[in-house]
Amino acid sequence: MRVARATGRNAAVIKYDLLTALGAHACAGDKHLQRLVLRFITLIVARYNWQADELSVGQTEMAALWSVDARTVKRDMARLREMGWLSIRRAAARGRVATYGVEIEAILRATEASWRQVGPDFVARLGGAAEAAPATNVVPFPAALPRPDGEGAWPRVQRMLMAENPGLYAAWFAMLAEQPGPAGTLRLKAPSRFHASFVNTHHLATLRALVAAVAPEVGEVEVAG
Repeated sequence: MRVARATGRNAAVIKYDLLTALGAHACAGDKHLQRLVLRFITLIVARYNWQADELSVGQTEMAALWSVDARTVKRDMARLREMGWLSIRRAAARGRVATYGVEIEAILRATEASWRQVGPDFVARLGGAAEAAPATNVVPFPAALPRPDGEGAWPRVQRMLMAENPGLYAAWFAMLAEQPGPAGTLRLKAPSRFHASFVNTHHLATLRALVAAVAPEVGEVEVAG
């Protein structure tokens, strides 16, 4: 399992999967682990440069972000380095804070036992990385998703999504199932309320645009969990 950086066409999926794995791992642990991982996730979301693989933030800023004192910051950052989740890229020097890298591979290994709590689709996506050749640095996604059949609006939109971004399609669209609805409405069922909420928040505009392109008679798209 090797993942150097969350970059490329599947970067967004890798980022969300990493944060999901951390969250599930924390929920399965005790209050001390939960607090540490929550602080780590907050630090990643607020200050991590995914493209450059750099986390550069001073202890004072971290203390303010976490609502703790400097001693707690030092302790938690040391713990994260011991766990292998953070590594020092450049040591602190006069007038310059330390720069860290987030070790995605180590995080995935540490959280693997909690993947099944998210669901089989999540295990399938991340589990394939364990069988990847050592030289690769991309998290593979299932390659055997069936090609949607049919000439209705939803199968045609699915085929377009699958062709344009198979990783994103596998993560968020493949499990949406068409449901009966009133004329002029495409009604989709997600496997969970979280899944539906994420699609509605981040991808509904894309779905509506594609539906309008292939089926202008459909005036509304609904996604529910």
